[in-house]
Amino acid sequence: MCGRYVSTRSPQDLAGLFQVTRWDPRETLAPSWNVAPTDQVWSVLDRPDRATGEVVRQLRQLRWGLVPSWAKSVDVGAKMINARVETVTEKPAYRRAFAKRRCLLPADGFYEWRTVSAIGTAKAYKQPYFISPQDGRTMAMAMAGLYEFWRDPAVTADDDQAAWWTTCTIITTEATDAAGRIHPRMPLAVAPADWDSWLDPAHQDPDELRPLLTAPADGHLDARAVSTAVNSVRNNGPHLLDDAADDQPGA
Repeated sequence: MCGRYVSTRSPQDLAGLFQVTRWDPRETLAPSWNVAPTDQVWSVLDRPDRATGEVVRQLRQLRWGLVPSWAKSVDVGAKMINARVETVTEKPAYRRAFAKRRCLLPADGFYEWRTVSAIGTAKAYKQPYFISPQDGRTMAMAMAGLYEFWRDPAVTADDDQAAWWTTCTIITTEATDAAGRIHPRMPLAVAPADWDSWLDPAHQDPDELRPLLTAPADGHLDARAVSTAVNSVRNNGPHLLDDAADDQPGA
């Protein structure tokens, strides 16, 4: 799975990188070295303009953890942070979004954990690894995502705008290479040449969409042990990417 990631680019950078034509500069998100489920995250998506019908590329904030339109509570989103590519076109929670509501979720890299066994008096613990493109590549990873709209039935019609939630999930697959040595699952990405096809809401054939999904950075990934401070969602900041202490078992 992908349960935590890093996203530090400014909206201005993301708008330029992903050729966004619409975003509200008043919307801001602080850089995060510890993006966690239910956080607001940046997404890139194509949606028709309500007035003209023209499809417009947008940079929008979504809540991480997809809530299907038929869900009774927004709380189910915390369990739907990932959608397995093997079943994404079959499961009721994801299949309609895969057909019509696909997005890109920019990331610098993502975390996975390996359990380090107890040694002597040292207790077992989970060692986090930061997995990111090799060679310091500057382009953000464009993780493949889905988004969905959910209306809170507890909110009155007089406050209709506040009633709507827009949520997302990350599509995952079996991990390979550096990521596979840490965890059996990893996020999927979309190459820049395929962004237009992936985001196009009129492109709905699953057999044509699946081949657009690739390993992040074409599989050229590094995995390095980092500070265990990332284990707590309360911690944030660039220090989370510090190398694991040399005296930590398994570092």
